[in-house]
Amino acid sequence: MSAFVDNHMEWFRFCGRVIGLSIIHHYLLDAFFTRPFYKALLRQQCTLSDLESLDSGFHQSLLWMKDNDITGALDDLTFTADEEVFGQVVERELKTNGKNIPVTEKNKKEYIERIVKWRIERGVSEQTETLVRGFYEVVDSKLISVFDAHELELVIAGTAEIDTVDWRKNTEYRGGYQDHHHVIGWFWAAVEYFDNERRLRLLQFVTGTSSIPYEGFAALRGSNGPRKFCIEKWGKSTSLPRAHTCFNRLDLPSYTSYAMLLEKLVIAVEETSTFGID
Repeated sequence: MSAFVDNHMEWFRFCGRVIGLSIIHHYLLDAFFTRPFYKALLRQQCTLSDLESLDSGFHQSLLWMKDNDITGALDDLTFTADEEVFGQVVERELKTNGKNIPVTEKNKKEYIERIVKWRIERGVSEQTETLVRGFYEVVDSKLISVFDAHELELVIAGTAEIDTVDWRKNTEYRGGYQDHHHVIGWFWAAVEYFDNERRLRLLQFVTGTSSIPYEGFAALRGSNGPRKFCIEKWGKSTSLPRAHTCFNRLDLPSYTSYAMLLEKLVIAVEETSTFGID
């Protein structure tokens, strides 16, 4: 589709610069990329295991080929791959004269390496390289080279697995609440009761993002810099909790029971999209 967009390569370069600037200014992107993408940013070679997140079925097929003797089992297989282009199937050679080179037990390792590279890069290698160049226009490659793909993912997008102990440890209270208040105890009991997906929804409800900095909740940011998660006593027990996403603050009424708090919190997180603004 890039061919139908004017100056499309400049858009990829621009995206690379945005990703780089997000690292420099310590802002998490509310987006999650595949592991091969992070390896591309690091200019690292992708392996068979990286294919699993893109195409688990194809990954399993290649894994079987890698672990088993294919002699007599894949006689029609050559160094080619079929690709659909505008509704038509096109044969791509994985190496020079690949259509005439059968895949054997002896050369299957090379075939797997080439087919993995093709599957991950097909049709986007030029665009990816342009994005990566934009990325390194604003980021020092020496600073990035210390990371592996998983670590770079944490730096760019944060983590999706919530550590409730760290969350509670780095939460502030206002309006008469403190960590040992019974309502706050009920709140954290509800958080422990939630599965990780609902915890992420709660975090997004209050902060506007479901991403957690790789340094943990101590590094949570608001609209104007570092700002910890905050719970403030507010409103009547009949009210739903409300959120101020610019300040990472949850306005939590003093409910009369754990059951009431759990019910109101779930309704606020699951069924509302309105945020308070100071």
